[in-house]
Amino acid sequence: MKFTDYPLSQELKTSIGKQGWKRPTDIQYRAIRPILDGEDVLAIAQTGTGKTAAFAIPILQKLHERKQSQWRESGISCLVMVPTRELALQLTKVFTALARGTGVNVLGLTGGVEIEPQIAKLTKELDLLITTPGRMYDLLGRQLLRLERVDILVLDEADLMLDLGFIEDIRGVIGHLKRKHQTLFFSATIDERIKKLAYSLVKNPIRIRISPKDPVSKNVDHSVAFVEMDDKRFFLERMVKENEDAKLLVFARTRVRCERIAKAMDRVGIATITLHGDMEQAEREAALDGFRAGAERVMVATDVSARGIDIPDVTHVVNYDLPEQADNYVHRVGRTGRGKRRGVAYSFCAPDEQPLLQAIENYTGHAIRVVPLDKSEYQQTLTLSKEDQMGLADLLDEVEKVTSKRKGKRK
Repeated sequence: MKFTDYPLSQELKTSIGKQGWKRPTDIQYRAIRPILDGEDVLAIAQTGTGKTAAFAIPILQKLHERKQSQWRESGISCLVMVPTRELALQLTKVFTALARGTGVNVLGLTGGVEIEPQIAKLTKELDLLITTPGRMYDLLGRQLLRLERVDILVLDEADLMLDLGFIEDIRGVIGHLKRKHQTLFFSATIDERIKKLAYSLVKNPIRIRISPKDPVSKNVDHSVAFVEMDDKRFFLERMVKENEDAKLLVFARTRVRCERIAKAMDRVGIATITLHGDMEQAEREAALDGFRAGAERVMVATDVSARGIDIPDVTHVVNYDLPEQADNYVHRVGRTGRGKRRGVAYSFCAPDEQPLLQAIENYTGHAIRVVPLDKSEYQQTLTLSKEDQMGLADLLDEVEKVTSKRKGKRK
């Protein structure tokens, strides 16, 4: 089946064609018609399956039809809530591109920036709002927004919203909606917590689950090296320099560790950018734009900051720190090996991280290939580094200066 076979307006079909999309993905095929029919949907699908378009296309069709009606009412008709600023910006780009020519007005509002300019954009002509729960709740608390005409609610990456503690904010927002509305609940994972939340929000939903038998792509080569925690930066340096054309997304456990790794790489001549929650919104956008454009080929990020965002052409995912939750390993390595491209997932495992490695292997059902490192090769990696043996205390001092400066700017 092709997109041209769906009951969509010519304007929307044209926008879809401009994206280069001809046939729906599995999640799109199974979600578009139920959403067009007004059904609630509970969908479990990971990033990279085409899930954004799975709800964006039918929503825009419904709003476009309303715009053509002489009985249409002004005000926001659809509210899309996502857990992070980057996701809100990414979804806004997708919706805006698809909405061209339809007359549907789309706006994305996020935290991390001044609220006054965003307030100025809230007009009666707005049809669809994309935002984070925190910013939404803030606007409602100031009585700057009315949602009584919203009859389509989308919760995307709902599992991450649950992890980040946004559920009470979400329930508070839902209290401002009309009692009868369509709810589209999308999550990358499912467990008892997610089920409980989902079924408290949706009514008789169409259930869709897109989960490959193997949770990790067959296009990704997985390997792990056993190294000491303080030696990881030397092995990362070696990996970057031995793969000159690679684009590496490096995951660290905390914001401070992101900065520490970036500083260590900068000191040996490797331009590195970071992505984490302590950064100003403008900094985060600049970092993502630079990485996507290839201005820098190494980005160090935390799980939350990188969750769900689209970063194309990543050749290597490096687990500098193993994730504390095994399913995050799948989210991380899913950033590479997209489509028909091959990808590399390389992990560093310190002695105290071995239980985490075992949990990952149990979760994926696969043993990760161990990279053999004898003593001479291990020592060679340390001595080959251009690092002038700067101690961890020096690194921490530099990181502290950066984080203190950022905190000062945010006050």
